[in-house]
Amino acid sequence: MVEIHATYEGNLRCSATHGPSGSSLETDAPVDNCGKGERFSPTDLAATSLGVCMMTIMGIYAEKNGIDLGRTTARVLKEMTPEPPRRIAKLTIEITVPLPPDHPRREAVERAGLGCPVYLSLHPEIEKDVTFLWVG
Repeated sequence: MVEIHATYEGNLRCSATHGPSGSSLETDAPVDNCGKGERFSPTDLAATSLGVCMMTIMGIYAEKNGIDLGRTTARVLKEMTPEPPRRIAKLTIEITVPLPPDHPRREAVERAGLGCPVYLSLHPEIEKDVTFLWVG
């Protein structure tokens, strides 16, 4: 279990502190939802969580199997629903892996990413369009 403490700071901003590490972050409502958009929004964090979770689980698999993922990157595009209720409609994820496309463990690395806890936890109505680019 992980404990996170969050506080509403006013003006549509919140702060959160990660109990185990003490690291913190701030959020802001997006411009299209009454905020200033000066920080990650809560739904931005959900989108970010998907990209970093996929890379983390890929990294765990890679380390266990002697694969160097180098500086793998993720680009995540978040689209909100145009009609109420406001929610994430689609996440487009592009993961760039600096290894050759014919890498012998490519399928297993990709499968690991698609099995990350955030991917599996997101509501099934959220469309997830994932592309892996192997560019080494």
